[in-house]
Amino acid sequence: MARKQDSGPPRLVVAVAAPVNITVDRRPVSARRGESVLTALRSEIGYVRNSEFSKERRGGFCMMGACQDCWIWQADGRRLRACTTRVEEGMQLMTTREDLP
Repeated sequence: MARKQDSGPPRLVVAVAAPVNITVDRRPVSARRGESVLTALRSEIGYVRNSEFSKERRGGFCMMGACQDCWIWQADGRRLRACTTRVEEGMQLMTTREDLP
């Protein structure tokens, strides 16, 4: 039986957004304007940061800024929450503290 085109739950529509160039661990990464740093990292490299205790890769947990699992570093040493920070052109991010100058 054919399904009506307008039946069922609404579907997520992917909006076209301008590309944004960022750097993660000194490597170029492509992101989209308006997305969070967490989304960009998970989409492009598959993880958000390396744990400072076990060196395992972490992907974020609560996705709303409460759990502290997505803190990463900017190249100048300042930290940011990947889940609540939007990507900006030219961002330079580090997934481990050891890689900071």
